Parts: sequence; structure tokens; C-alpha cells
Amino acid sequence: MTKRKPRTPKRKSKPNSIQKLKRINYILLFLVIALSSTLITYYFLQKNSTTIPTKVIATPTVKKEPIKTPEIKIEQKIIEAKKNFEEYTEELEKEYIHEVIEPKEQLEPKVIEEKKSTRPKLAIVIDDVTLQSQVDKINTIDYTVNMSFLPPTKLHPNSAKIAQNIPFYLIHFPMEATSFKYEEANTLHIKDSYEKIESTVKHLKTLYPNATYTNNHTGSKFTADPDSMDKLFRALKKYNFTFLDSRTTSKTVAKEYAVKYGVPFLGRNIFLDNNLEYDYIVSQLQKAIKIAHKTGYAIAIGHPHDITIKVLREAKPLLDGLDIVYLNEMPTQ
Repeated sequence: MTKRKPRTPKRKSKPNSIQKLKRINYILLFLVIALSSTLITYYFLQKNSTTIPTKVIATPTVKKEPIKTPEIKIEQKIIEAKKNFEEYTEELEKEYIHEVIEPKEQLEPKVIEEKKSTRPKLAIVIDDVTLQSQVDKINTIDYTVNMSFLPPTKLHPNSAKIAQNIPFYLIHFPMEATSFKYEEANTLHIKDSYEKIESTVKHLKTLYPNATYTNNHTGSKFTADPDSMDKLFRALKKYNFTFLDSRTTSKTVAKEYAVKYGVPFLGRNIFLDNNLEYDYIVSQLQKAIKIAHKTGYAIAIGHPHDITIKVLREAKPLLDGLDIVYLNEMPTQ
């Protein structure tokens, strides 16, 4: 029996060089793809991170939204524009002392009853009121103050609406001045026809339905012109107004035409704040008090300056012995 040779195990063949090269290429391709993806991703992330903040910053300037300006800023603009609230003439430095006037039949019954008081009457009027913030300041004065509202304009569109919440108020009627830079819209001029003047008075009555008193804003030229005042008082009579002459000129003919048309009439005695100094305003108020004690009543006009409001708040002790009243409690001429 022949012996078989033991089998020699077959050696596994090693990968040849071509197979190795393929594997290397696959690995390199994978690495290239991975690296490219990483770079692309990084690029877009960087682009987004720089773009987003730019959009956020730019949005407020591009987007146009209505700007709500606080009333205090509007008030500052009015003060800056006008410099002074009123047409300041030398006449405003003067004081007027009138004779004592007895009550007439034209006064309301309640006014006649209140006239029984032996105490002198003082009415303080604050002109040029247009804003709620001004009304709020005036209401910090712990006694009666008459507010006189300018008609609405683009600068103060809500003055008529604000007045509706006030128990008693006047319309501060703009009239032509001899020289005044900051004229109100719809100011009456001496060349205006009766139709225009009557239409303006009618419109103001519509805007301020509860108003029965009016006083002139500026008006040194208008109130001195007989023809213009004749037309005005015809219209005031038609709509049952009482007129307070602010007396911006010594040449005013308001009283003459008030008598002609039977329009109840009052006249200013003192301007309080021609000079915006504390001591000056106090001295002007003391003059008004003196006139009230001498003649039985007095009318003082001021403006919604902070210093004026401060003086009036702190002056209450000076008013002892006086009745501080609304104008409809005063005797008219």
C-alpha cells in the first residue's frame, strides 16, 4: 500500500496592486466629498450669520410706522415756534380800572343771587390752552380758573375735544395783529367780509357747542378797526356770545360795538405774565387783587407757562377775602 503525501495548505492569495489602488482611490474620494460638504456647510453658515444681523439692524429704518409724539413734545414745539404765547404790545403792561357795575337784567338769575355777596370777585383767565397736558397743569391750581381754548389747527388738532370736558371755558378767537409773526390758522382779518366772519363764528360755535364766552387772541389791528368790529359783533349777537376784550390795544372799539348790538361785554384789567419772572407775576396778581377790592371785581389774564401756574398755585393765601369765580358769575357791561 502506497503512502499518500500530506497535503500542503493553500496560501491565500494577497490582494494585488490594482485592488489596493482602487481601495485607496475610494478612500480618497470619500475624504474629498466629506471635506467639500464641510466647506460648503461652513460657507453657508458664515453667510447666514453675517446677513441676519444686517437685516435686523436695517429693518427699523426701512419700515415706516406712524410716530406717536408725546403731548409734552408738541407743547415744546408750540413754545419754540411762538417764543411768546401772545402778541405783546405796550398796552399789555397797562392796568385798567373800571367803575363798579351793578347787575343788569341780562344776567342769569343765579348770577344775580351770587351778587348778594359783599366779597370782591376775581376771575383768572388762562389763554392759549390747546393740550390736555396744559389742562392737567391748570387743574393743579386749587381754585377756579377760566380756560380759553384756541381753535383746532394741525399743530393742536384736539383743542375742541379737550374743552368738552371742562365745566366752563372760553373760545380764544384769533384776530389780526398789527405785527405778529406766528399767526394762527383761520385768523380773522380786517378785509374779511361779514359772510366770512359770520361763518367763522358759526363754525366755532359748532366746534365748541357749550361755549358762550369768547375773547380775542392777539387782535391789536382787528379790534381797533370799526368796520371789522361792527361785523364781528353782529355775528356774536346772532350766536349769543359774551365778549371779553383782551385789550391788546388802547384803540380797541369793542365796547362801542358791544353796546350797539347789545352783546354782553367784559374787559381785561391785568395781564399777569408779560415778564416770566416769579416776582413780577406775583406783583401783577396783587394789582388785580387791589382793583377787585377797589371796584368790586377784576379780570386777570395769563398763559399756561409753568412759572405762571406755579405762582397761581402758591398765591392762594393772597386771595383771602375774594370770590374766585368763572366769568359767567361776573357783571357785564
